Amino acid sequence: MSKTSVRLSINGQEHSAQVEPRLLLVHLIRDVLGLTGTHIGCDTTNCGACTVLLNGRSVKSCTVFAVQANGKEVRTIEGLAQNGKHHPLQEGFKEEHGLQCGFCTPGMIMRSVELLEKNPDPTEEEIRWGISGNLCRCTGYVNIVKAVQYAAARMKESE
Repeated sequence: MSKTSVRLSINGQEHSAQVEPRLLLVHLIRDVLGLTGTHIGCDTTNCGACTVLLNGRSVKSCTVFAVQANGKEVRTIEGLAQNGKHHPLQEGFKEEHGLQCGFCTPGMIMRSVELLEKNPDPTEEEIRWGISGNLCRCTGYVNIVKAVQYAAARMKESE
């Protein structure tokens, strides 16, 4: 199969690769670029473990071809911490015990990043709807909601 050239920015760093047209974005991120914080769960868009931001919008990277990200900006969990300091969502998941096994956590956090960027002061119901496309089999979501509320409050304080 012929390869296609892709150029994209991941977490602010430019990357280029020769990929098969059928290569999924999640595999480019993990297998080619070695950013393993993005998890592979179901490969069917059901779980959301592979969620990343593509041009600021959360997408399940198991259903996006790498060639579709050509020329675009991708943000993964590895790109959230700045200057050695965790993002308020990462801090919130730790402080509010928003994780147990941790498998869904990167995707859940990335989905929540978009949620808080669009709605910096969401209600509990808006948070639950906002993360509804991402599954967690351990927590029951209560502490995940608390973690997002924690992050929203921290982000508001820093404005």
